[in-house]
Amino acid sequence: MSTLQNQKEIINNETMATANLYEEDYLLWLETTANFLKEKNFAQLDLINLIEEIEALGREERRKLEIYLRQLLKHLLFYQYWIVPDCKHHWATEIANFRLELKKLIKSKTLYNYLIQVMDEVYSEALILAKKKSELKSFPEKCPYTIEQILDIDYYPEIES
Repeated sequence: MSTLQNQKEIINNETMATANLYEEDYLLWLETTANFLKEKNFAQLDLINLIEEIEALGREERRKLEIYLRQLLKHLLFYQYWIVPDCKHHWATEIANFRLELKKLIKSKTLYNYLIQVMDEVYSEALILAKKKSELKSFPEKCPYTIEQILDIDYYPEIES
């Protein structure tokens, strides 16, 4: 066997070992992969699992954005439409919290655009949850808030009576 073939076989075996590591010890796989990247040792990277992990990170960021947006919209609805003594302060605090978390995420223009893209769908989900929790039927079917209002740390809707 030639030296070049031997080198290819060694690299292939090491890549397979790294791929097995992904299944056996995920944390060690992460550390090993990071070291390979730092050392520019690209031949030994477990590319299949690395690509999968990078794509999963993007999905997770989108999922977090949807969760924070859903919670924010639900609490804006509670704040405006559900008259429950002693809850306004709690809802205002939750609104502020979800806004702060969203602001961190939408520093990414891609995630900001994603927020705009999923706004109607996420509002529909928030509406379902708000109706279930409050048993109110008075919530608007279409989102009554603009993107600017949703993200404005000082905006609280007028209370409906």
